[in-house]
Order: sequence, then structure tokens, then C-alpha cells
Amino acid sequence: MAGQNLDRSTMTKADIVEKVYQKIGFSKKEASELVEMVFGQLKDVLCRGDKVKISGFGNFVVREKKERIGRNPQTGEQIKISARRVLTFRPSQVLKAMLNGEDITGLKDD
Repeated sequence: MAGQNLDRSTMTKADIVEKVYQKIGFSKKEASELVEMVFGQLKDVLCRGDKVKISGFGNFVVREKKERIGRNPQTGEQIKISARRVLTFRPSQVLKAMLNGEDITGLKDD
């Protein structure tokens, strides 16, 4: 069981590499390079601020948040929260339906 993730509530990149290796028949090195390349492309696109849409799965969107005033919940003191970029994920209708055990027949990919 070496290398297997026993906590099934979390899938790691290594788990994805293993699945690619098993399903496609690439060598482990080739499977690893393929997974790294895909994630590298996703990161590059998101770092440019572009959206990533994966049909039947969902959309990754980078949003710009402006600087704002927040409050420290322990002290009540006001603090400045700097402007930043945040990554959001919006699941597709198909993925939402699958998560809820619903019939996905006839659902359109987002």
C-alpha cells in the first residue's frame, strides 16, 4: 500500500498521476509529466487573470478585490485589508447534480 492515500476524503496530485498511469498506460514518469504539464498550464492561465472552463466540471475565475477596511474579530480594532486577487471555483450544473445523486441526463455543460 506504499504511496496510496488511505484518507479517501483527499485526492492528491500523486493520486491523479497514479490514475493516469493505470488508465492510460503511460509510464509513471510520463504520467507525472503529463499531470505537471496540465496543472502548469492551468496555473499560467489563472496567473494571467484568465478564466479556466472545464466542461462538465466547472469554472475557475480570478477576481480582483479592492482594498477595504475590516475589523479584527478579537479586539474590534479596524484594520486595512490590502487589495488582492482571489481564485473562485463555480461547479457546473452537471457536477452539482452528480454530487447530489441526481440524474444528469439532458443537463447542459456550463
